Amino acid sequence: MQDHRWGPMALMIGMCVMGWGAPEASAADTEEEPVPVRDVIISATKTEIDASKATSAVEVIRGEEMERKKFRSVLDALRLAQGITAFQSGGPGNIATVQMRGTKSAHTMVVIDGVIANSPNSGLFNFGNLSADNIERIEILRGAQSMLWGSDAMGGVIHIITKKGSGAPTANAFLEYGSFATLREGLSASGARGPFDFSFTLTRWDTSSFSSTNYQRGAYERDGFHNWNTSARIGAALPHHGRLDLTVRWWNADVDFDGQTGNSEPADMFGSRQTTRNLLLSGVYEQPITDWWSQKLTLAQGTERFMSQSGPAGFNVTTGQPIVPDPFCGFPAPAGSCFFPFAADFKTINRRLEWQHNVQIGKPLLLTAGYQFREEFGDNAQDFGADSAKRRIASNAGFAQAQVNLQDRLLLTAGIRYDSYNTFGDATTYRVTAGYHIHETGTKLRGSYATGFKAPTLNDLFFQSGGFPVSNPNLKPERSQSLDAGLDQSLWKGRVLLSGGYFWNHFRDLIQFPLLGAPSLCPPETFGFCPVNIAAARTQGWEFSGKISLMDGLELKAQYTNTHARDLTTGKRLARWPVDQASVGLAYQPIAPLHVFIDYRFVGARNNDIANSPGQRLGSFGVVNVAASYDLTKRWQIYGRIDNLLGQDYEEILTFGTPIRSVFGGIKFTY
Repeated sequence: MQDHRWGPMALMIGMCVMGWGAPEASAADTEEEPVPVRDVIISATKTEIDASKATSAVEVIRGEEMERKKFRSVLDALRLAQGITAFQSGGPGNIATVQMRGTKSAHTMVVIDGVIANSPNSGLFNFGNLSADNIERIEILRGAQSMLWGSDAMGGVIHIITKKGSGAPTANAFLEYGSFATLREGLSASGARGPFDFSFTLTRWDTSSFSSTNYQRGAYERDGFHNWNTSARIGAALPHHGRLDLTVRWWNADVDFDGQTGNSEPADMFGSRQTTRNLLLSGVYEQPITDWWSQKLTLAQGTERFMSQSGPAGFNVTTGQPIVPDPFCGFPAPAGSCFFPFAADFKTINRRLEWQHNVQIGKPLLLTAGYQFREEFGDNAQDFGADSAKRRIASNAGFAQAQVNLQDRLLLTAGIRYDSYNTFGDATTYRVTAGYHIHETGTKLRGSYATGFKAPTLNDLFFQSGGFPVSNPNLKPERSQSLDAGLDQSLWKGRVLLSGGYFWNHFRDLIQFPLLGAPSLCPPETFGFCPVNIAAARTQGWEFSGKISLMDGLELKAQYTNTHARDLTTGKRLARWPVDQASVGLAYQPIAPLHVFIDYRFVGARNNDIANSPGQRLGSFGVVNVAASYDLTKRWQIYGRIDNLLGQDYEEILTFGTPIRSVFGGIKFTY
């Protein structure tokens, strides 16, 4: 591995070169100073509030920033976010997961335009296929949020919101080519006419020369990726200040993937392919009833079909020997000479209905109450049994919240939620937050305490292997307690924004497979091998971030997170959680048509497995990415991006490939 310490040095040199070597802009080239954009968020309270008044730890990533940095996927943006680890098992299209504050991937709820996008099977959301197109903003809410959002939000919420069309209708198209035989093209349109507004995108992304297994370990077979993404939002302003929004987001992705031998050695897999098809639909109707009472109705559905199949042969990267499929791999054939063949075809449906009412009582008090219905279906006769169509998890929930705002100084929220499930029973969660603004000094103190839960998934409750159950219908939900405290400071009329805080989480009844089996806790038909509520964990740490407008056209952003995450049963560190991670980003606009971005990402050492095995240790790494765009005219733009500028040799997940120095260039036309 290359020494990551050169990353910060190169970043500092680049900043000095651009700050000292760029010519000063003339008066003709200088635009008027832009008005600061006000971040309005809804995730923290399910009502619109200014982000500066949030009493929770929240971060907003704007769609304009992602477009200017030429991010291809949402994952690119989340890699730089506070308190998040985002890792991918190989190149584009391979499974990519996000974890928050030491929690599991299944503990972070992903909401896309009101659709809960987490898989009903595994509980997590795969970011590997979600493009960064047509997104207005991403709201990241850290800490337990089950009181408002229910199961899946035990660690936090990532809320992705599609763009709302505005202004005169416009259209644009782009074409991009680069490393790994990457070709991307797309078109979009947006605008508003009368009471109606719309936005629409369609993109295609292809690569053919990226090895999912790290080629520097000896892999040579290249894996392809082919992805269609489309999204649309249509809105209408209704009488009496009402509004209706309809959204659709769809992607269809095919990716060749690699795997492991029977003894977990890395392997090139020939002919192994995975196909993912997702369709998300939502409708949101908002209508004031009086000047103090409003309602919001959300109907949402997500459908997914996941097909995966191992190929006919492979290659052991460690030994250099061919490997063959064998359902009894290792019994007696040597495990390094074979792999377990598999084929899967999962179909899932996730539905949500929510009816919310907001009642303003005078100036200081806003009451919110709502009802939510959720149901999840899984259909796979091979893995869920002949009656798989009956595999269903459903819940009814009611929640209530009070928000108090006393003269924009003292901010308080308190809420409670009750969920009733058809599988395990009931769950009650609550949350309280407090904040205090000292406007004279630009200081905000904030803190929160919350409880959370995560319901067992379809796999936990119903999964089978070879006709034998490896699931447990008697599982209880996982539980958590979460608190944080922080301080936000604004200086020099908002040109400097600083934030720091402490967080603590305690988890109990975590679901996992016992290492040696637990017959007394498992149904007899599982022969003692099933998931059980036996684990406990604690995570705690510190978060620091800053944003500084150094001068007009030059902005610096940075964040650092220190996380200690341990299994309380074994005392070992939780898998894939670095103690230290950080990012630094520089945005520079020396002249009006030119934008330059440099991002540095650092991830500390971590363990790839829960046993903290010496051979599963992953070293730290630092990666520098650079992007630039230049507006040739009002209609034409050229742009380029270099990923891993310094050619860092690293792995996010053990044995899986990451990009070497990669160069991409494109052109965009706007009409």
